[in-house]
Amino acid sequence: MKASSRTADQTDPDLEAFEAVRAAMPRLAQGLGAEDLAAQSMPDCSPGKWHLAHSSWFFEAMILGETPGYRPVDPRFQTLFNSYYEVLGRRVERHERGLMTRPSLDEVLTYRREIDRRMTAWLGEGRADAPRRYLFTLGLHHEQQHQELFLMDLLNLMARSPLDPAAYEAEPRSRPAQTARGGATRFEGGLVGIGHDGSDFAFDNEGPAHRVWLEPYGLASDLVANGEWIAFIEDGGYARPELWLADGWATVKAEGWEAPLYWRLDDDGWTTMTLAGRRPVDPAAPVRHVSFYEADAYARWAGKRLPTEAEWEHAVRCRPEAFSNAFGEVWQWTASGYAPYPGFRPTEGTASEYNGKFMANQMVLRGSSFATPEGHARVSYRNFFYPQQRWAFIGLRLAEDSPAPSTRATDGGETARFRRDLLAGLSRSPKVASPKWFYDAEGSRLFEDITRLPEYYPTRQEAALLRQVVPRWAALFGADAVLVEFGSGASEKTRIVLDAAPDLAAYVPIDISADALDAAARRIAEAYPALRIAPLVGDFLHLGALPAGIGRGRRIGFFPGSTIGNLERDEAIAFLKAARSLLGSDARFILGVDLVKSPETLIAAYDDAAGVTAAFNRNLLVRANRELGAGFDVDSFAHRALWNAAASRMEMHLEATRDMTVQLDGRRIAFARGETIHTESSRKYTEASVRELAGAAGWAVAGFETSPEPSVALALLEA
Repeated sequence: MKASSRTADQTDPDLEAFEAVRAAMPRLAQGLGAEDLAAQSMPDCSPGKWHLAHSSWFFEAMILGETPGYRPVDPRFQTLFNSYYEVLGRRVERHERGLMTRPSLDEVLTYRREIDRRMTAWLGEGRADAPRRYLFTLGLHHEQQHQELFLMDLLNLMARSPLDPAAYEAEPRSRPAQTARGGATRFEGGLVGIGHDGSDFAFDNEGPAHRVWLEPYGLASDLVANGEWIAFIEDGGYARPELWLADGWATVKAEGWEAPLYWRLDDDGWTTMTLAGRRPVDPAAPVRHVSFYEADAYARWAGKRLPTEAEWEHAVRCRPEAFSNAFGEVWQWTASGYAPYPGFRPTEGTASEYNGKFMANQMVLRGSSFATPEGHARVSYRNFFYPQQRWAFIGLRLAEDSPAPSTRATDGGETARFRRDLLAGLSRSPKVASPKWFYDAEGSRLFEDITRLPEYYPTRQEAALLRQVVPRWAALFGADAVLVEFGSGASEKTRIVLDAAPDLAAYVPIDISADALDAAARRIAEAYPALRIAPLVGDFLHLGALPAGIGRGRRIGFFPGSTIGNLERDEAIAFLKAARSLLGSDARFILGVDLVKSPETLIAAYDDAAGVTAAFNRNLLVRANRELGAGFDVDSFAHRALWNAAASRMEMHLEATRDMTVQLDGRRIAFARGETIHTESSRKYTEASVRELAGAAGWAVAGFETSPEPSVALALLEA
C-alpha cells in the first residue's frame, strides 16, 4: 500500500469520525450476553449480532470490495450479512437471521475489528475519489442508523420475556427530555422551500430541494404526552371505529391493540417496558411506540390532525425555538406517504438501492429519537416506516388548519401607496419598510395585544400619566374644542382625554388604514353617542384638510404612544410643522414620548416572551402577501429587536433565516441569509431633546410631565 503523507502530529478527521462512530455499537453490546445478541424477536427485528456484522459488511461490500484484487475476510459473510441489495447476490432472508447461530459473537467481533483495520489502512492511502468519499460518509450514517435499530430490536426482544429484563441500568441517551411548553405556533405558509439544499451530507431521499405550497397552519409546541394518551384510552379510543382509518381499525381488531406497544395495566396503573426494564408510565413524558394508525386516530379524537412532512420541516426550520423535543426524544409521524421528491434521482451505483426502492406504502417520520446518535439528525431527514409498525421509538406532534384572519380589502389608492413604498424600501441597501404599514386591522389588533404585555411598559405608564395631567390640561382647551388624533385610537388613552374634556365638539381620528379607522370610530361612537365623530382616512405624514362641520373651537392635537419616535428627525419636524399648520395658530398639542432608559428594559419591551411583537412585525409581510400578492415566506423571517445607542433608538428588523428570492409586483428581490428589513425605529428622548425638536417645528413646550420608572413623558405644546 502507498504510505500516507500525513505526519505523526497531524490528525485525520475522517479517521477520527470513523473510529468514534464504529466504537458506539460495541459499547452498546457490552454487558449483554451472546444469547441476548443472537435471538430474533420478530421478522421486523434483527439480532444484535447481525447488526454488528452487517454494518461492517457494508464497508467491505461498498468500499473495500471495489479495490482491484481485494480478498474478502470471509466470502461466506457476503451472503450472511447482506441486507437487501439484489445486485450483490444471495442473502439470508430477514425473518431467518435469528436462525444463524454461526458465526459466533466472538467471530463477528473479530470480523468487525478486521474491517476496522482495513478501513483505517484505506483511509491512510488518501486516494478516495468523490463517489468513494460519499460512500464512506454514507457508511458512517448507515452505522448510526443501525445503532438505533440495535436498541429498538433489543427492547422488542427484552419485552418478549416474562421476566421483564433490563438491558441497561438506565436508558442510553445523551440528554433528558425537554420540558413541555404548551400551546401551538401559527405559520402563514405560502410557497416555501423544503428538502436538503446544502453541501453537507444528506441521504439521497432528502433532495432535491423544491418548493411546495402550504396553507396557513399551526403546529403544537409539544409532543403528545402519555397522560394525554391515557385520556384517549379511557375515552374508548381503541374501541371507536369512527376514529380509525379502515386498515387501522382492521389492524386494531386483528392485533388486539388496547394501548401503545409495551404498555400493561397493572394493579398500580399503567407500566411500560423500557431498555431499563419495566417502569411506571410517566404521564408527562412523550408517548412512544405508537403506529401511524394510532397517531392518526388520536389526532382525530383530539380534533386535530398530523402535520404533513413539509409543514413539519418548514416549521422546525423557521422556528426551532418554538418546539420542545423536535429532536432527541421520539420520531414523529407525519401525514405524508413516503414518495420521491420532484426530480429525485437515487445515488448511482450499488447504493441506489439504499432508499428509492422503498418508496411505496410507507409513511414519513421527522425529527429523531433519544436513541438517534448525536450528529445524525437534521431538519430535512426523512425516516419511514409502515403504518402498522410501532416497535420503533415513535410518537407524534399535532397540527391544525389555521386560516388567515379575515380582513376587508383596502382601497385601491392605499394599496398602490403600500406597493410603491414597499418596493422603494426593498430596493434600498439596507432594506427598509415604513412602520405605518403595520396597522391594518390585524396589525392594530396585535398592537393592542402588545400594550397589555407585562414587558411593554409605555402604554401603562402613559395611561397613568394621562389620568394625572390631562384633567389639568383640558382646562386650557376652551369651549367646543376638537380633538384630532394622529393614528386611530379608540384605546384607553383616547378615552382618558375624552372623559377629561366632556364639552368637546368633535373627535377626528386620522389613520392610513380604513379598516383600523372604521373599527376605532365605531367603538368611540358606541361609547360616546353624543360626540360628533369625523374619521379621516389619510397618512398623517402627508396631511390634507380637516373635515368640514366639526366646530369652530380650538384644535387639540393628540399623538400618544411615542409614535413620534418612529420618525426620523427630519420627518418628525416636518410632521409637527404640518400638524401646526393643520390645527391652526391657537392650537394645543399633546405629545407622548418614551424616555431613554436601560437597554435591558427596552429590548424586553420590543421582544416579548410571548412572541406577540414578533407576530406584529411579521404581519407586515402577511399584509404584503394578501394585499400585494407578494411571495414572502413569512415564517422564514425572524423578529429582531436591538438598541442602537448611537442613534438613541430601539430598532425592529425582520431577518431572513435563509437565502431566498421574493416576488413582488413582478420583480425578484433577493435576500441573503442574515439580511434584514429594517421595519421600525423608536427613538427615545430626553426633556432637552423634546424641547429642541418642538422648537425646530415652531412649537413651544408649555408643559412637560414625567411618569415614574420606567419613565415616559407627555409634552403639552402651544402653537
